[in-house]
Amino acid sequence: MNYQIVDVMKEYDPDMDQLLFYLPLAGSAFKKVYYDSLLKRAVAKFISGEDLVINYMATDLENADRVTHIIKTSANDIRKQQLQEFYRDIELKSGTVETSEVQEKVNTLEGVQREYTDKDDEHTILEMHVNADVPGFEDESGVKLPYIISIDEYSTEVLSIRRNWKEGDSNFAKNDYFVHYKFLPGLGFYGFGLIHMLGGLSRTATSVLRQLIDAGTLANLPAGFKARGMRIRDHDEPLQPGEFRDVDVTGVSIKESLLPLPYKEPSQVLFALLGFAVDAGKSFAAIADMKMGEGNEQNPVGTTLALLERGTKVMSAIHKRLHYAQKIEFKLLAKVFQLYLPPEYPYMVVGGNQMIKQQDFDDRVDIIPISDPNIFSMAQRVTLAQQQLQLATANPGLHNMREAYRRMYDAMGVDNVEAILKPDPELPEPMSPSTENAGAMNGKAPKAFPFQDHQAHIQAHAEFMFTRMVQINPQVYSMLQAHICEHISMMAGAQVQEEFKPQMEQMQQAQQQAQQNPQMAQQVEQQMQQLINAQAAKQAQIEAKMTASLAQDEEARMKREAEDPLIKLKQQEIDLKAMETQAKLQKDLIVDSEKLDIERDKLEADTSINLMKAAADVSKEDSDEAMTLFKENMINSRDAMKQRSTERIARENAKNKANGSSKK
Repeated sequence: MNYQIVDVMKEYDPDMDQLLFYLPLAGSAFKKVYYDSLLKRAVAKFISGEDLVINYMATDLENADRVTHIIKTSANDIRKQQLQEFYRDIELKSGTVETSEVQEKVNTLEGVQREYTDKDDEHTILEMHVNADVPGFEDESGVKLPYIISIDEYSTEVLSIRRNWKEGDSNFAKNDYFVHYKFLPGLGFYGFGLIHMLGGLSRTATSVLRQLIDAGTLANLPAGFKARGMRIRDHDEPLQPGEFRDVDVTGVSIKESLLPLPYKEPSQVLFALLGFAVDAGKSFAAIADMKMGEGNEQNPVGTTLALLERGTKVMSAIHKRLHYAQKIEFKLLAKVFQLYLPPEYPYMVVGGNQMIKQQDFDDRVDIIPISDPNIFSMAQRVTLAQQQLQLATANPGLHNMREAYRRMYDAMGVDNVEAILKPDPELPEPMSPSTENAGAMNGKAPKAFPFQDHQAHIQAHAEFMFTRMVQINPQVYSMLQAHICEHISMMAGAQVQEEFKPQMEQMQQAQQQAQQNPQMAQQVEQQMQQLINAQAAKQAQIEAKMTASLAQDEEARMKREAEDPLIKLKQQEIDLKAMETQAKLQKDLIVDSEKLDIERDKLEADTSINLMKAAADVSKEDSDEAMTLFKENMINSRDAMKQRSTERIARENAKNKANGSSKK
């Protein structure tokens, strides 16, 4: 869908941009989604409100009895469609296309005017989506059926009549081609725009602004009366800066010969009225200025969200309407792709060619906008994420800080967030059976995953559990036993899902068919519950069989080991060697500790002798201080030797005890 919209449908983005500009002004705008036989692809075309005429009693597009699309096209395009048998191959008279009052106003704003009227090569086609009785194809019940009838407006010739329902549909449901975008809900079919809601305030502000400009102009260029006998050279030309002109007066002052009109400067009252009109328009449109830069980071979350909601409540509602309309548009586009795309076509990707199939756009998957209809701007999204991060930082013990920062980065639009954040240590990763066995010996519980080869994992762990190092370690043994049970549960669940897959698909289809019938829906719900209970019972039965089989294998192996005297004798030899190795390591550790104590005592004795020599060499004045220091060192050395002697006795007792147990 993204490839079709961005690369193939080249008019989609410009038309959507034009629609979003036109929508706030007019209040309603339309999209027509169809397959263009000339372009050989799907088209989503913008249609203005004046080019789509709806019958008076219509409340929405789906229930409208007549929808007329006014198509302005050239004679050359009509001829192309006639050759493709889209229109009847008849000769059409050309004439001048009358311009509507709305179009004339638009042309005036754009500065566009028609320069030729003698020979007009344009045609206006009225494409009517209407319920009608076509002669020869009337319904026996007398109900009018949906058709698409195209008529040339100037010549009044019928160009085509097409069926507008799916072939074989007994309900004759009308096929939809149009999408209605609304800015604000109106009183009837059409929506309201800013011109409808703020037109009076806008005219008031415009009128006041013009009065202020006129008053300023008249105040800067005053006019008035002058005496008839007073003559001024070049009186029609304004005075230039620094210029003096000759004036002929009749003995009176110039001031008495000139009378300027009493023009006032722009009124402060009008200026205040202009500000009032502008503020009233902003208030009515609910456009509040939220000064984010002047806010305090310590503001409560509720205060920030309240300010944000106050300034965006109207835009949020508009965004929801646009979200709803675009969802309908995507649904129509998927339907067009399903009907007109080839069964398979190549789609270029980074890893190579892939095939997109026509069935990818069937009714099994709903294609909807991924945007959140409650959040319409990045500023709003970032503000909410920032407040969420602030709450998480206040009490990190109750929150997942990594997830809080990830959502903040997502709101800011940062790409590849996982490369910035450290991996989550709590998320386990799939491992090989040998790696899981090594982790279990270190006290790390293994984790099973649905896509693993359960049978291979069970066999590897079972073989490892029969080793002597696991047999003498109950904690590791129970950990591996629980892990094997987890693999058994997943393997049994996969077998049950595969066995009951046809029945589950039938029940899902029955649920979809029973949505309109409450009694049937209740019966189908009971059958679904029975099927779920049967699946649980079957899975428990398979798990019991697998567990019993493993228990029998373990019992048989233990029995074989008990009956074979060579295996038993070999195991005893391994246990004796292990105990001898452990005793030897403990003995070596005690000997090394004793050697270290002897070396430490020797070093301390040498230090004491050196101190005594140093005390003898010092002067008489320092002899008292040196002797005091020597006595302190001797006392410390004696205490250390006494403590080491106690430790040596304790080690010898432990050594004698270990030798006695090794002899046993």
